[in-house]
Amino acid sequence: MGQNPLKKNLSFFLILLCAFTCESRTPFACDPTNHITTTLPFCSVSLHIRDRVKDLIGRLTLQEKIRLLVNNAAPVDRLGIRGYEWWSEALHGVSNTGPGVKFGGQFPGATSFPQVITTAASFNSSLWEAIGQVVSDEARAMYNGGVAGLTYWSPNVNIFRDPRWGRGQETPGEDPTVAAKYAASYVRGLQGNAAGNRLKVAACCKHYTAYDLDFWNGMDRFHFNARVSKQDLEETYNVPFKACVVEGRVASVMCSYNQVNGKPTCADPNLLRNTIRGQWRLNGYIVSDCDSVGVLFNDQHYTATPEDAAAASIKAGLDLDCGPFLAIYTEGAIRSGKLSEADVDRSLANLLAVQMRLGMFDGPRQPYLNLGPRDVCTPAHQQLALEAARQGIVLLQNRNRALPLSTTRHRTVAVIGPNSDATDTMIGNYAGTPCGYTTPLQGISRYAKTIHETGCTLVSCASNDQFGGAEEAARRADATILVVGLSQVIEREALDRNGLLLPGHQQELVSRVAKASRGPVVLVLMSGGPIDVTFAKNDPQIAAILWAGYPGQSGGTAIADVLFGTINPGGKLPMTWYPQDYLAKVPMTDMAMHADPSRGYPGRTYRFYKGPVVFPFGYGLSYTSFRHTLANGPSKISIPFTSLKASKNTTLLSKAIRVSHTSCETLNLGMHIDVENIGEMDGTHTIMVFASTTSSVGEVGPEKQLIAFEKVDVAAKSKQRVRVHINACNHLSIVDQFGIRRIPIGEHNLHIGDDLKHTILLQNAMEETN
Repeated sequence: MGQNPLKKNLSFFLILLCAFTCESRTPFACDPTNHITTTLPFCSVSLHIRDRVKDLIGRLTLQEKIRLLVNNAAPVDRLGIRGYEWWSEALHGVSNTGPGVKFGGQFPGATSFPQVITTAASFNSSLWEAIGQVVSDEARAMYNGGVAGLTYWSPNVNIFRDPRWGRGQETPGEDPTVAAKYAASYVRGLQGNAAGNRLKVAACCKHYTAYDLDFWNGMDRFHFNARVSKQDLEETYNVPFKACVVEGRVASVMCSYNQVNGKPTCADPNLLRNTIRGQWRLNGYIVSDCDSVGVLFNDQHYTATPEDAAAASIKAGLDLDCGPFLAIYTEGAIRSGKLSEADVDRSLANLLAVQMRLGMFDGPRQPYLNLGPRDVCTPAHQQLALEAARQGIVLLQNRNRALPLSTTRHRTVAVIGPNSDATDTMIGNYAGTPCGYTTPLQGISRYAKTIHETGCTLVSCASNDQFGGAEEAARRADATILVVGLSQVIEREALDRNGLLLPGHQQELVSRVAKASRGPVVLVLMSGGPIDVTFAKNDPQIAAILWAGYPGQSGGTAIADVLFGTINPGGKLPMTWYPQDYLAKVPMTDMAMHADPSRGYPGRTYRFYKGPVVFPFGYGLSYTSFRHTLANGPSKISIPFTSLKASKNTTLLSKAIRVSHTSCETLNLGMHIDVENIGEMDGTHTIMVFASTTSSVGEVGPEKQLIAFEKVDVAAKSKQRVRVHINACNHLSIVDQFGIRRIPIGEHNLHIGDDLKHTILLQNAMEETN
């Protein structure tokens, strides 16, 4: 049916009215009051974006084009295009870390969710997407208010390879499957489900690739050459980036500072043009980490001249420079014949297409114009931040069921430690201004009378002078909560850790307070990276240990809710917690994932390291107990092959089938698992499915690897059936030493929790018919 003309005109009037009342600025481009530009084809929303981009590029001078290749893109006044700052951040909430966001006025803050490593501990992909949706609502609202952009250089999906890495807190952890799922989920939440090719905001997956060293033992990220095998690149480092592009359909990928095998990532055509855009089919732009192009010339001395650096980066597939380098040297590269204007046009087309997908060239016909100040820091958004913190807390020890505490038996609680009344520490790095804070002390105060002593003013804990007061508080209380750990003083961007122990005199504080306490002692740890707390595990006077990560603006409430049993903890560790002596065997500069006994190298992460740990990957206790039962699942799968060339190599086919030589879409395996809560308390549970195989192709793959996980709520004494999706190509394959992914023929064992094992036999379809 056709639209009523009166209603149509009224709708357009309302859109126009909102454009000039909801926004505190004129449209980015194609302003309807500018009659010259609105008649131009690039302003016509009825045309395909590809044609609009082509028209606009054709109207730009070379100098105008070049000034659009940097993050602070210059205005093109004669075409009615405003300047634009591409650099905004939204790692776990809208952040003013980048220059694109300004807090103040109607937007004094934004919802600050837990740091990513904490949210990852929830193992809840629907939560990750929901957080992205809230963050993008607030980002759009702030854009409408003229204080934010629409291009956010988040998430960070690098693998948390080394426990010392200062930026490990920003990542979803050490496992490629978790990082990949997080990447796709958060990106979908940020970018929205707008019709067609449209974007709510444009996300960016960073830092591509093999980037996980900032500053350690004299080596910094600007000079580091990461030597990475083809196997590790395919099997580990590139996995989350591929998921970002292929599954999340992310609008941008950021290349990193470091070199990979002797080439700066931002000037490597194999990584950028061939892989991201060629194999993975990126629909968007590639941006450098800030000043990366300058770094590859000035610090890495990769090219002889700055013009060579500009040419090499753009030809490799770089579209946008965070920094001024391309604005300064691109024209010289063209004048000297090292680069063509057509090369610049290709980069510019990728940038302009993203802006048009965001609606920035649609004049007042902007999507999401209904969002404004009332949509930032809403009660619902803040409740989600609290829920994320609750789900991310991990119960590591609970001796004799000391937790949960009782409001009747534990009426007075000593709250001790340098993080006991923390505010900024709770939100980690790349955070904005939160809507507000609830500290651990404030949270616990809602349940019991508190006696507060810091013991150490700072987490560096350089002195034990104040320990006497902390010990006295513990003697007077019915229970003692020690909130200790790390902060951005110890781990952050540009600062990697030297060790895994608690800083300064913190261990002494914990032990002395525990000895003095007359009630149960609970150790609460705030950190991004793992901490060797073996001493606390072995101390019979420390009843329970919680890891809260950096739990965000509502962290204090979440911690208290778990301590007093309002919430049953269900978080699992997204990274291995190693003992301190592990570090002596693994230089941060060694990128190898696989163990190498010949040189005493123990390997990295739970997939390859088999030595002693403080707490393993995926570990986390509950106040209740769960039991798994396999309801149904395949026991035998036939692997077809689609390559006649491959079928001639029967020796290889008897061991493994190359993923590219089979029909992956037909190899989806459905499993149903019953989860029974056999305890007395309702709880949430993460079903984690690990796979292992005795078959091998080339070098041995992981002894076991996480292939699927699902979060489920199960009431006490009840059962829930959960469907787990597994694809043989994605989840039962291994990568050989040449970087080729293959599916081993033979038995594959699936491990669900500690109580269920299921074997699937994979067979070559050709051999079955012989």
